[in-house]
Amino acid sequence: MARPGRRGGCCRLLHLKEDNARFLLLAVVMCLYMAAGAGLFMLLEADNELRERAEYATLYRAFLDRYPSVNETDLRDLLRKHALADAAGIVGDKRTRWDFSGSFYFVGTVVSTIGFGMTTPRTVGGKVVLIFYGFFGCAGAILFFNLFLERIITFLAYILRAIHERGLRRKGLPRDPKNRRSSQGSEDDQLDSWKPSVYWVMLILLLGATVVAVSASSMYMPVEDWTYFEAIYFCFVTFATIGFGDYVVSQRSSYRNVYFYRLGNFIFIVLGCCCIYSLFNVTSIVIKQFLNWLLRRLNCECTCSFKAVPITRRNAITPGHVHRGAKTPTVTVTDADGDSDSEYRRNSGEMISMKDFLQANKISLAMMQKQLWETAQSGRSNNNNSGFQGGVGPLAILNRKLGQDEYDPGI
Repeated sequence: MARPGRRGGCCRLLHLKEDNARFLLLAVVMCLYMAAGAGLFMLLEADNELRERAEYATLYRAFLDRYPSVNETDLRDLLRKHALADAAGIVGDKRTRWDFSGSFYFVGTVVSTIGFGMTTPRTVGGKVVLIFYGFFGCAGAILFFNLFLERIITFLAYILRAIHERGLRRKGLPRDPKNRRSSQGSEDDQLDSWKPSVYWVMLILLLGATVVAVSASSMYMPVEDWTYFEAIYFCFVTFATIGFGDYVVSQRSSYRNVYFYRLGNFIFIVLGCCCIYSLFNVTSIVIKQFLNWLLRRLNCECTCSFKAVPITRRNAITPGHVHRGAKTPTVTVTDADGDSDSEYRRNSGEMISMKDFLQANKISLAMMQKQLWETAQSGRSNNNNSGFQGGVGPLAILNRKLGQDEYDPGI
């Protein structure tokens, strides 16, 4: 609500609704965030890039000075081809990329959207198949991550309910009737009231991702001959599905206990991606709450200056002008998406008060009242000893409510 003495906020001036204002605000925030990140990384990495360029140029010129008979054009062509061969994994002590285990590792990076880049299809047929295979694979993986988050929330709700019931048993109190299983509802529906808040889910997912990353780094560090920091860095880049490709595991031609190592690598990557992806989803809800708070702080009255008609469902007892005057329903955050459809239905405003109903249907009720009175008149002509004279009961109430006196049966 705008403060007294002030005109509407920026959303009112721009004729924006709340969802549109939140979207534009997020776009502005993300642009500022990216600009700040670009400046930060430029300060951190630009000098190192210039230094590495100078070192390579010095090494290159020193090689030509040592071997003046080498043709520089042939040397550059050789270096370019060597770089491509090294990226394709066909030089050095590297594993075969396209055996079954290597191909399985490749499709895992595709469907998980990691995309390290060290293995890519080089034939036309492989590139065509990748387009269709990656489309359905990525969609299935996203669904898997979302279902993982739902199972995590349901599991936490089950644990909270079990702890509550155990406390009741210790105190000798009867079990809460609303927690008893019923054939009319599923187990997930009965756990809705026990689902934890978004902040608890965020904390638990953060702890889970940290445990997985720490455990995986302890495995990667000795096997890949990395520092622990490099292993932690690889875990974040991989679990977040960023996949730069500067650090990639399981690329050597031979490892000790190679099958156990590949199995452990697969399990860690799946668990890590599930935890981080779920954590991103939950964090996005917190960011949305921050945007809502920021909109209120900016005094943005997210309503249009003209009378906007919200999109709501109509039924037999909800006239159009009542919809136009209805308030926006309140939505409760109960899952990863942050919206509760059942709460929306309860607050959708379809059930209106009798006062609004009478005002909306004044003419219709007057016509119905006249028909009822004429029916009563015909009934009274058939039974003059009924003892009912004049408008009584609901009919008289409607007369007084609507101010319709011309149908007074006493005339």
